[in-house]
Amino acid sequence: MSELIRVGHSPDPDDAFMFYALAKGKLDVDDLQFEHVIRDIETLNRWAFEGKLEVTALSLHAYSHVSDKYALLPHGASMGSRYGPIVVARELFTVETLRAKRIAVPGLLTTAFLTLKIAIGEFPFVEVPFDQILDVVAKGEADAGLLIHEGQLTYEQYGLTKVLDLGEWWHQETGLPLPLGVNVIRKDLAPAVARQISSLLRESIHYALDHREEALDYAMQFARGMERRLADRFVGMYVNRYTIEYGSEGRRAIERLFQMGIERGALKSHGQVEFFEG
Repeated sequence: MSELIRVGHSPDPDDAFMFYALAKGKLDVDDLQFEHVIRDIETLNRWAFEGKLEVTALSLHAYSHVSDKYALLPHGASMGSRYGPIVVARELFTVETLRAKRIAVPGLLTTAFLTLKIAIGEFPFVEVPFDQILDVVAKGEADAGLLIHEGQLTYEQYGLTKVLDLGEWWHQETGLPLPLGVNVIRKDLAPAVARQISSLLRESIHYALDHREEALDYAMQFARGMERRLADRFVGMYVNRYTIEYGSEGRRAIERLFQMGIERGALKSHGQVEFFEG
């Protein structure tokens, strides 16, 4: 009898690109049966507290709260090298002024929210679904907005200006890539099954990179109106060498983010970071 493995990921072109081969039957999965559960990242973050899915994409911030249930897979991470979430507003103002502005944020468990708190300290905020933040800021319902996903590339279409690039800020502070999203696997899975899953997810990423155009064709259904050129650029930003394997630099970046979060009062603790080595 096949074992059902539920894989959660967000409805974004970079995640879809990574999981294309697995979702469309391009790989030999042996006796495993995969069900793809597509939800926004903050829903996946909340589900992880109850260990709902065997494998899931997750904000690194959320992982700090569920490291007792999940281990970090060595592949599938979203890391930005000198780029990442950005803060936008209708007019340009200083980062110092930003601390007093009401900022629309995409979720309290997102790594973007944690990184912004590390960067500027406490600030007034309102939680808004990530795909509504541009409209909320453009209409004046918030002073500024914290953008993840494709909003990082499309904000100028709304007449908005960039106030702070967290990826660039992080690089200036640390010289490291900014770790944002991760893939995790539940610790209660049988070791042999976990190794098989990990291998298949790695194969799926390699397949997409080797068959970029067909994987991008699939990812376009999750592009939320982005033209292909822009979607391709977005995928290229977040499916990179760190996605294939963290490497020592990627692992240092994760440890540094949690360390700075604690030092600056943005994070109470982060549990034991565990990398799945299968």
